[in-house]
Amino acid sequence: MFKKIDHVGIAVKNLEEAIKVWEGLGLKVDEIEEVPDQKVRTAIIRIGESRIELLEPTAEDSPIAKFIAKRGEGIHHIALGVTNIEEHLKELKKKGYRLIDEEPRIGAGGAKIAFVHPKAVTGVLLELCERSE
Repeated sequence: MFKKIDHVGIAVKNLEEAIKVWEGLGLKVDEIEEVPDQKVRTAIIRIGESRIELLEPTAEDSPIAKFIAKRGEGIHHIALGVTNIEEHLKELKKKGYRLIDEEPRIGAGGAKIAFVHPKAVTGVLLELCERSE
């Protein structure tokens, strides 16, 4: 059903400062992108087939800003790579999982994404992610 862990999303207050920290570990940021629909700027760090996605809010009412205000910086979500996100969402809904997104939307890098509510997945915000690559 799932291909791999696509990425781990980490909420940060300041993207430039966070990039310095992660690059100080010897990792390299491959791309920076603003996703206006989600009110975030992202920095992608590739590690093998997986990624770390640093997420900085661009508005006070963004989900990332709300997360940081409530919990502070840190792991925001885990994204699992899938091949047919629409079918996965139908199957999860049929099984009774609480979905945040019943239809996929476009996320960073042009990927189709959808979120499963953390209350349905042992307190973890789960993202399904379908990439065309």
